[in-house]
Amino acid sequence: MKEFQARAAKFNAVVALPPFETTTNGIAAAAKQAIAKGNAALDCIGALPPASVTFANTLRALDDMSFHTGLISSRLHLIKETSTDAALREAATDAIKELEDWAVGLDYREDVYRAVQAYADTKPQLAGEDAKLLEDCLRDYRRSGFLLPKAERDEVERLRKDLAKLATDYEVNITKAQLPLRFSKAELAGCPDSFLEQIATNGEYEVKANITWHYIMVMDNAKAEATRKKLFLAQNNLCREQNIPLLEKILVLRDTIAKKLGYATWGDFQTEVKMVKNAATAIKFLEDLKTGLQPKFDAELAQYRKIKARETGDSNATLNAWDWRYCANQLKKEKYNVDAEQLRVYFPYQRVLDGMFTIYQHIFGLKFEAVEPPYKWVADLQLYAVSDAKTGEPLGLFYLDMFPREGKYHHFAQFGLIDGKRLPDGKYQRPTVSLVCNFPAPTPDKPSLLSHSDVETLFHEFGHAMHSILTRAQYARYSGTSVPRDFVEAPSQMLENWVWDKKVLDSFAADYRDPSKKIPAEILAKLHEAKLATEGTRYRRQLSFGLTDLTLHTQINAANQSEALPLSNKTLSEVFLPVPADTAFVAYFGHLMGYDAGYYGYAWADAISDDMATVFQTAPDGFYDQAAGMRLRKEIYEPGGSRDANVSIEKFLGRPRALEPFLKKLGIGK
Repeated sequence: MKEFQARAAKFNAVVALPPFETTTNGIAAAAKQAIAKGNAALDCIGALPPASVTFANTLRALDDMSFHTGLISSRLHLIKETSTDAALREAATDAIKELEDWAVGLDYREDVYRAVQAYADTKPQLAGEDAKLLEDCLRDYRRSGFLLPKAERDEVERLRKDLAKLATDYEVNITKAQLPLRFSKAELAGCPDSFLEQIATNGEYEVKANITWHYIMVMDNAKAEATRKKLFLAQNNLCREQNIPLLEKILVLRDTIAKKLGYATWGDFQTEVKMVKNAATAIKFLEDLKTGLQPKFDAELAQYRKIKARETGDSNATLNAWDWRYCANQLKKEKYNVDAEQLRVYFPYQRVLDGMFTIYQHIFGLKFEAVEPPYKWVADLQLYAVSDAKTGEPLGLFYLDMFPREGKYHHFAQFGLIDGKRLPDGKYQRPTVSLVCNFPAPTPDKPSLLSHSDVETLFHEFGHAMHSILTRAQYARYSGTSVPRDFVEAPSQMLENWVWDKKVLDSFAADYRDPSKKIPAEILAKLHEAKLATEGTRYRRQLSFGLTDLTLHTQINAANQSEALPLSNKTLSEVFLPVPADTAFVAYFGHLMGYDAGYYGYAWADAISDDMATVFQTAPDGFYDQAAGMRLRKEIYEPGGSRDANVSIEKFLGRPRALEPFLKKLGIGK
């Protein structure tokens, strides 16, 4: 690590690891220190006489302040989601609430606003990232209500602070949720023996409804409908008692804030700063896809019903929400001879990881080196240093925390820890990030074996790490993945295409028992066919989430807040499959906090990512084409949010965007 840091100094750069807090007192002190330093920096800006304001002592100083408070906030978020100590997780949660409450107040410092406005009044001739920083800062003040009368502004500030606390509570409830269900071996008939071995306990089998891969494994494979239904109802009621009341309050607060700021809905407020610009456009985008997918969706459901009718002996069998995964999996096995579980032997975790590293190092011109972490929050934590392969320039660091455990974040995500940024002394702070995943853990006699879908997820999440680490943005505000939320997934979604390419897979996918055995070309072809055969179902489900999110954030207000749950279930049922009235999917739908009025962005970004993938698909070396990879690095990853996303996309494509590749992938285009 010291050698890596010394090398960075030669490039006028800085690389660092976060100094993680290891006691509850340390966590509380860190939050207070962040607030004290932040206030001191703001006091300096606010005390500037109008005649003394400059870009450096206003806009750049604000970015410096945000960067330094973000260092503490980011690592506390990681502690909250990954610490093996429940007391530390609890302390981090409390500290984050304190920081978020303080952060809301930043937008209402009149002295700081006067300094920024005084600088804007000089009509500075700015360009590029500097001009964008001023424009975005002034927009932030408008969106926080700074142009409202003082009493109304104070009310918005109070409401936003209340909202931040409630949102944190909602997220914490999801992370804390645990629901082990006991089943007999007969009830889990159809599930792979390798899975049963991992969950066996005292003659029974414990399936955790809150562990995503447990849930999918059973829903994909359990023959007994009663088992699938029991697990479905369990997961779709997680956090119901705690989070539905919170969600109702949150939706009302959001709607109230939006209206006070002059927006029709929270959906309109949130989308204003994204590529889509307003809620109506986002809804139309999803509704058009819903309509376009209808024939394919209907045809797929008809095939699933036939499978259920045959298995149950009931020609009038109803296809329920807990049946589709199982029926889709059976269809893949029967019609396409694809058994996802049998493919796991080709994807031992470490081989997949090493293979992915080799590919990304090649196309992006990078070098990854394992580094021993000076501090580990879990024993199997890994740390890697990233350098430019040609120049040796250190570019950043990433942690890997890859397997599930009690109290850990349940899904898959990248957590930023240190943003990239030009520091006041002229040096460039290189980024540090952490991937937090929940892949099947290794057992004493078997390595961690991934599904093909897991491999897709790994390539996707690591794409976020690349986006973060390769940044060249001058300001922390625009570092790495700090781009519009409806674009942020596109670069990572595009990288999922790699795991469908035979040449790519042959570079690392091999039977762990006999590495000479590769995935046969005909199986991969069938896997492609099977994916397309069930894509209508998968995507209608995605659209149901996006439309539920937007429906809640455009229709729920103080007059009808008790309708949040019924309305969400109604939307889910209309767009996908009917959900039982006694379920509460939205209570466990964590995206309603981080991606509120933004889940549509996955589909929006998918459309962009499929278009971007054509650059590699048509390149001389396909998915190994280094020229295309370096263009992705230069035009998408390096700028981050420092310029309009449309500009970055078109510079990478070399042409305007097109929707056709996306529609073709869904099976509804030419």
